Amino acid sequence: MQRLGREYLQHHPYPENVFWLIEYSDSSLGKDLEIKSKVYAEVKIGEYWVVNLQKRELVVFREPQDGEYASISTQTGGIIYPLAFPDLCVSVDLIVSR
Repeated sequence: MQRLGREYLQHHPYPENVFWLIEYSDSSLGKDLEIKSKVYAEVKIGEYWVVNLQKRELVVFREPQDGEYASISTQTGGIIYPLAFPDLCVSVDLIVSR
């Protein structure tokens, strides 16, 4: 893992610096699930989560391959572990509630 700190004062992170990306989505849900997921898969962001505020669920995109994510799952509760940080447990219930 590479820590950049002050580097981000000059530019946004590059794809190779992003290990896990989370979007909270309501009005932009379609764009986040369709367009952004393809963009992030194309640049090989390893894991992309969309918190769907309309349905109170978490959509998890993993395994970018050929501009698409090979693994897409929907979680409505329980615990999930990000691939880049397997010792970190995340409560789906807490992140999908407002």
